[in-house]
Amino acid sequence: MSQLKNFFLLIICIGFLNSCYTFTGSSLTDEKTVQINEFPNNSALVNPTLSQQFSTDIQNRFLQRTTLKGTKQNPDILIEGEITDYSITPTTISSTTQPTSAGGVIQESQNKLTITVKVHYENKLHPDVSFDRTYSDEAVFNSSLSQSAIETSQVKIATDRIINKIFNDIVANW
Repeated sequence: MSQLKNFFLLIICIGFLNSCYTFTGSSLTDEKTVQINEFPNNSALVNPTLSQQFSTDIQNRFLQRTTLKGTKQNPDILIEGEITDYSITPTTISSTTQPTSAGGVIQESQNKLTITVKVHYENKLHPDVSFDRTYSDEAVFNSSLSQSAIETSQVKIATDRIINKIFNDIVANW
């Protein structure tokens, strides 16, 4: 009987705490519709799938994690932009070493993938929160990765971080 009493007390406490604080920090209050245009890849080095993948991922983020509905006519929110940089540059020689059969040591090197996206956000109901910003992120990887491995794994890491930043700047009310 005592355990049942403690269980009900725990449920009441959780319900009370839940009513005191909510995690709905969305700054989108009146907005109902969103239009997210395709982000063309205008960088010097072109990844052929980046534009479509980035555009699809950012659309999914907003449509799945908000109550906004997608539209092509007279949206409350317009999000558009372009991919302005996609580059792979050598960064370091790591401290990881591999002994060779001849008794020498090979040090592995790393490369850095950088993606930069220019974003135009327009809120037609609250124009004072509209902005134009540039977002950039990078992923460091072993130089032995193939081009296809870079495009499937490292690009996803960098674009997910950029989409998180964009989403938080538009939706989160921190």
